[in-house]
Amino acid sequence: MGNGDTRVRGIAARAGGWSARHRWAAVGIWMLFVVLTMGLGSAAGTVEVKDSDQISGETSQAAVIAEEAGIDEPAGETVLVQAKDSGMKATDADFRAAVTAVMQAVEKTGEVTAVTSPYETDTISKDGRSVLVQFDMRGEADTAGERVEPVLDAVEEVQKDHESLTIEQIGSASMMKTFDDAFGEDFQQAEYSAVPVALGILLVAFGAVVAALVPVALAITAIIATMGLMGIVSHVMPMSDTASSVMLLVGLAVGVDYCLFYLRREREERAAGHDPQTALQIAAATSGRAIVVSGVTVCVAMAGMLFTGIAEFEGMGLASLMVVAVAMVGSVTVLPALLSLLGERVEKGRIPFLHPDKRRKRKDGSAGGESRFWKSVLRVVLAKPAISLVVAAGALLAIAAPALGMKTQNLTLDQEFGDSLPIVATYDRVNEAFPGGSDPAEVVVKADDINSPEVKSAIADFRAQAVESGASRGPVDVKVHDAQNIAFVYVPLVGGSDLDKAEKSLETIRDEVRPATLGKVDGLEAPVTGQVAGSKDFNDQLAGAVAPVFAFVVVFAFLLMLLSFRSLTIAITSIVLNLLSVGAAYGILVGVFQHGWGASLVGAEGVGAIITWLPLFLFVILFGLSMDYHVFVVSRIREARMRGRTTKDAIQHGVVTTAGVVTSAAVIMVAVFAIFGTLSMQSMKQMGVGLAAAVLIDATIIRGVLLPAVMALLGERNWYFPKWLNRLPDLTHDESPQGPVPSSPPPPAVEGEKVGV
Repeated sequence: MGNGDTRVRGIAARAGGWSARHRWAAVGIWMLFVVLTMGLGSAAGTVEVKDSDQISGETSQAAVIAEEAGIDEPAGETVLVQAKDSGMKATDADFRAAVTAVMQAVEKTGEVTAVTSPYETDTISKDGRSVLVQFDMRGEADTAGERVEPVLDAVEEVQKDHESLTIEQIGSASMMKTFDDAFGEDFQQAEYSAVPVALGILLVAFGAVVAALVPVALAITAIIATMGLMGIVSHVMPMSDTASSVMLLVGLAVGVDYCLFYLRREREERAAGHDPQTALQIAAATSGRAIVVSGVTVCVAMAGMLFTGIAEFEGMGLASLMVVAVAMVGSVTVLPALLSLLGERVEKGRIPFLHPDKRRKRKDGSAGGESRFWKSVLRVVLAKPAISLVVAAGALLAIAAPALGMKTQNLTLDQEFGDSLPIVATYDRVNEAFPGGSDPAEVVVKADDINSPEVKSAIADFRAQAVESGASRGPVDVKVHDAQNIAFVYVPLVGGSDLDKAEKSLETIRDEVRPATLGKVDGLEAPVTGQVAGSKDFNDQLAGAVAPVFAFVVVFAFLLMLLSFRSLTIAITSIVLNLLSVGAAYGILVGVFQHGWGASLVGAEGVGAIITWLPLFLFVILFGLSMDYHVFVVSRIREARMRGRTTKDAIQHGVVTTAGVVTSAAVIMVAVFAIFGTLSMQSMKQMGVGLAAAVLIDATIIRGVLLPAVMALLGERNWYFPKWLNRLPDLTHDESPQGPVPSSPPPPAVEGEKVGV
């Protein structure tokens, strides 16, 4: 059995023990699982999220009507022709010649259809200096970006021949191509660089190539397996590219972290003098258990996204949940098998100038490896816990304070991309000349007979009143699909790129104009969709999901901590500290991206708001990820106390012996998230900065100062567990003491708590 009385109990310990004894079988089963899931997922294919599933409300109703009718709207494109000189008008001969040249040029490409003259559709600006040439791309709208380049080139050639005019193209296809060209490689580079960054940090942490490669290899195989599972599950719950990106981020973070926790503990025990078998058993029973508790808690947090009712969030939540579960299972099964196979070879490829694991065996037989820096910090914190608590909590509350004034909105094109893309300037010019013209509201009218006099009259009245109400300056266009008895009415909204004003115009259309016109026809459906409508419906749905998601995550995380540590106090303090960490992250986001404090450092000038979906997304992700460190540190503290140490000694031992691994894990997470903070898209920049800042705060101020200060002040009350809760399941038996139990007796129970293993 080795040189210690190590009692092995609990799921993680049993899984680790079996894997170590059947190491080739464990590795083979894992590889078979990865290959099978990837193969089955590839064979099944991935079902993408439909437009009708994206958002509820009228946006979803409109999408359902179009899908059921089999109408796949083509990608619409627009060419702005605008006089540079205020004296030149759209009626001038040279201007007309340019418009004709544009129409002929785009038609010659063979990629467009339904080219319309601005003089026929009256798409001439109020000042008479601008017109819009409109047309549709041939083929499916989703792939139009791949075919639009010849059209863009044709328009550019016309521009060269008319220097007195500004001739620019914009639309869903051209924007798709522009963004793919500008940011597709940007995203790929960020995702690809995440792995080398993590590997580099692990090399510094372990000082050995093999030890650094093991966590990365397991994280990558967990991600590959989850990609296959996503393909299979997408046939029940459709997935999106966003879900894949989030899964990769979360999978790399937790996959590396879990392996890091396990591997560092096994090395500590070997450095303390235990033989490899015993060291592996101790790691399985301690770090393995912490990984299971943390993994289940993170899965619960990710499951909170399933309560939003928004397909994008549900996909992200399910993908994240799956990758965490796969990484957790891999860490407590195949990792022990790999470590058993490698033995001392895990130290192969040592880097001479890196020796992070020089440890001395302690007198009680436990591993050393205590961080000198955190030992110094802990000396101050434990000597003055009240002052430390006030200072640290005060600092975090001050950082979180700006979050009280958080303003959320869907970012406009110029907010999202700034001046980095020429198409943003085109977007602004179109909206200035034709308010709402680039993103009109779209009324999907469905009737028993779309060409009946009553319906035609109602549509005509709607067009007239939309302009008379001040919600639109026109022109209001109509496209009728006779066979399906459906008409699409396009209403440019006053307000344009100013979402607040555009939403007021939308409300006028929905609440006043529609009831007074289309609403008078029996049996007629007329949901209003479009970019502004979609944004509003999304915000309304998201606002309704906040309370249930917050309640679900907090309540279930509390219950898991209560059952895992058998302490009401620890469960409560865990939730409070996590909420404080999330609040500080919100405060940093608001300060940087809304108020512009230090915005130039991350290229976030002029945003002025936080993208709508980010606060809820950050809450779920951060609440889950921060549990990694909390569970790991508190498990080590409780383990030390169960071995007979006083609570104060257990706090110091738990924090300083886990400081190295927590720091390494945090640095990896911060580095990976910071990569996404360097992207040009403001939404991705906000996500990267928010996640990186929160993890940094969580691993330093929260775990290094606030947690020990709070626990020191509470003393024996940390282990308070009311007698009336004894009927709850006891999960603490999963723990196993490290090495020989010292002669000092275990501490007394506190109000009904059963202390022991």
